[in-house]
Amino acid sequence: MQRSLLSLLVIGHAGLAFGQPPPGYYDPALGLSGQPLKTALYGIIDNHVAYQYTQLWSFFPSTDDRPDGKVWDIYSDNPSGAEPYLFTFGTDQCGQYSDEGDCYNREHSFPQSWFNSTVPTVSDLFHIYPTDGVVNGHRGDLPYGRVGSVDWVSLNGTKVGPSNWPGYSNTVCEPIDEYKGDLARGYFYLMTRYMPQVPSWSCDMIAAGDLNIWATNLLMQWHAQDPVSQKEVDRNNAIYAVQQNRNPYIDHPEWVAYVWGPTAGIEGVEASTLRLWVADDVLHLEGAVPDGSLVEVLDALGRSTWSGRFTSSTVALPTLTNGTYIVRVGQRVLRFVR
Repeated sequence: MQRSLLSLLVIGHAGLAFGQPPPGYYDPALGLSGQPLKTALYGIIDNHVAYQYTQLWSFFPSTDDRPDGKVWDIYSDNPSGAEPYLFTFGTDQCGQYSDEGDCYNREHSFPQSWFNSTVPTVSDLFHIYPTDGVVNGHRGDLPYGRVGSVDWVSLNGTKVGPSNWPGYSNTVCEPIDEYKGDLARGYFYLMTRYMPQVPSWSCDMIAAGDLNIWATNLLMQWHAQDPVSQKEVDRNNAIYAVQQNRNPYIDHPEWVAYVWGPTAGIEGVEASTLRLWVADDVLHLEGAVPDGSLVEVLDALGRSTWSGRFTSSTVALPTLTNGTYIVRVGQRVLRFVR
């Protein structure tokens, strides 16, 4: 027997507190999901102030500075101990290099060859970082991914080797866990900011004008496992001061699920006949769904975390950490923010 579904997104308040957009900045996107949300966000962040690629060196001291004033290099940073080396802005700018720690250059986390070095993508700070020249060279234009057997590893643990992620087996680069979410949210930004151009881009992570299935699943997992950090918040604000646009998936991490999640873009069916709400961790349902209907709670990646059944149109939910959840029951799709 085919089981019909009702999906509910429950967003914790902690996911809404990031960033400092000006009042009303995201108003055109509020209440939307799926393609309408992505399109609205494109309209908000499009036409940013673009600079020449050579000018990026002068912006890094405000967008990518460590608390000690050194260069914040995601390929050499060591969150759990001493860094293998540190770079000084300007002084250690590449240049010639042969070993790790020689100098830093400008890393396109989304390689130029994938978008033909077109303007303004080629100088968009949201996907360009100051990174060690040697590590950048080992990464080259490889996709990001999950490495199985390691062919090469940097001093901070950035790896290169064959992918063991479902759906892709070619060579990939895997950054350390601390920056997987940062890079994922940068890719979600690119898919939105350059939505009209993406169909002309070519790489193993894109198909049909957006991220393909394996890349979406990978980046969704990285986004969930590495939440927005203060570093990202500060960088988002600093880039906004330069480009006059923001990465909406840093300000509103829940929008990743709204655009790329398992129920993205599915609107309510016969919503006028159904009311659904959460109060004191109890899910309430009023409508044409019989008592005893199965309720299943999944995380943002679609993995089942709990199930139960309605009794007298209510069911007590388990204690959940702040985040994005999906509740399945009945045959309709509704969303709300708790």
